[in-house]
Amino acid sequence: MLSTNEVSSERKSILVVDDDIGTRSLVVDAICQAGAYAVTEASDGVEGLERLGENHFDMVICDVMMPGMNGMDLLDKIREIKPTTHVILITAYPTIGLTVSAMKTGAVDFLAKPFNIDDLLYKVDVYLRAKTILGEYDKQTTATSLTTKISDLSTRSYIYDKIELTKNNDEIFQEMVDLALKVVGGEACSILLYDKDHQEFDAVVVKGVSQTFFKSVIIPSLHSILRDTVRRKEPLLRNLIKNTAYSSVICSPLKIRDQVFGIIALSGKSNEHVYTERDLYYIQSIANRASLNIENRLLYESLYTNLLSTFQSLVASIQARDYYTEEHSMRVTDIVIKTAEAMSCSPSEIESLKIAATLHDIGKISIPDDILLKPGRLTTYEFDVIKNHPVIGENILKPLPILDTERLIIRHHHERWDGNGYPDGLAGTNIPLFSRMLAVADAFDAMTNNRPYRKAMDVEAAVAELKRNVNRQFDEEIVNYFISTLRRGSTISPRGIMTDTGHVV
Repeated sequence: MLSTNEVSSERKSILVVDDDIGTRSLVVDAICQAGAYAVTEASDGVEGLERLGENHFDMVICDVMMPGMNGMDLLDKIREIKPTTHVILITAYPTIGLTVSAMKTGAVDFLAKPFNIDDLLYKVDVYLRAKTILGEYDKQTTATSLTTKISDLSTRSYIYDKIELTKNNDEIFQEMVDLALKVVGGEACSILLYDKDHQEFDAVVVKGVSQTFFKSVIIPSLHSILRDTVRRKEPLLRNLIKNTAYSSVICSPLKIRDQVFGIIALSGKSNEHVYTERDLYYIQSIANRASLNIENRLLYESLYTNLLSTFQSLVASIQARDYYTEEHSMRVTDIVIKTAEAMSCSPSEIESLKIAATLHDIGKISIPDDILLKPGRLTTYEFDVIKNHPVIGENILKPLPILDTERLIIRHHHERWDGNGYPDGLAGTNIPLFSRMLAVADAFDAMTNNRPYRKAMDVEAAVAELKRNVNRQFDEEIVNYFISTLRRGSTISPRGIMTDTGHVV
């Protein structure tokens, strides 16, 4: 069996044939934005046939009503010259006879205008995945059971990829509902979280009907099925054609370590949505994959939190020797996050900066007290010792690959724009962006807070010092963004000073 990555990694080619430039452009643009396909377009059947003679195409998306050679004629030609090419037909005037004729001639699907572009992209993705999987099997095998198996594999591969691309639980829940309605259809779909203590269900995502209708009508009518799903811990399918609220329903549990925390519920109103065991299989695949994804994230976040707690304990141990260090780290974190927000950094980038800023002086744990706490000016030797703290900090984090980004920020937060910083003498944009941001925050806090060996600057003097050192010590753009946060009323207390040749903070 192919893995998800293997199925999706091949770049497939698609020919779009439509005499309506508006529809053709819409389809071409949507497929191009998907990023996984090479797309060619043709304005009618004759031109489409020419393109087919020149190049190989895995799929043809073709309008039926076109002058000269229409879509059905082109489909006949494709079956003669390239019978393995998948064809999806589109028409503004669908009839049962036309649909049956198209399927008999070999079209894999048939869409009526106006169509939902997401539905088209879903069909394109699933059919091309099936084509890839089919290539891995004996090409002489044409049994119906194999065709069904390939369809199941391609659909499941599509489900897995879509869920893996989500960034958080809210996105997972929304994607689950969208996938369920795309894959098996239905009138309404919802994610319900289960409150074990009160044995209640809360619909956090609803699609297809209003939240009010779902909660007041659908949930009460489903209550016994929902409770059975929780009790059995397995998916259930019920077909009740005469039911006033729904004709058919699928409920599949969401589980973490075999404990049900929610249910995906899908209901159909008409005979068109009488679900089958195969539909149940697809919904169970969605529920199982989403549950695994959520559980992995919870475990990762737990591990992440425990690691940070451990490192924060190390920072606290430095505080026991030097109270300034922890207070300084907290202030620097606040400053750099405000700068990152002003620069429109993403939430994940801000989270990395937050961690790096909190731990940026963790390497000072190895600095002897007589150097770290010295009230007077440092000797050259002492200054060299304390300059090692960014490298020591990086080495503390190095065994943990999940903190690779943060450790590099820490290593380079004392580099200078002119290349005269440490530990590696990087210059300009060769210094990681987040290290440059941390350098400005670190310096400003050092200048505006008291230390035993020198008095604080006021904010205006510290800002003037930052400006004086742009394109020498600091990145000018970052300094400007930082100053803009001060103008918006950032709350930073003025209490200290920084020196280039004295203590390094």
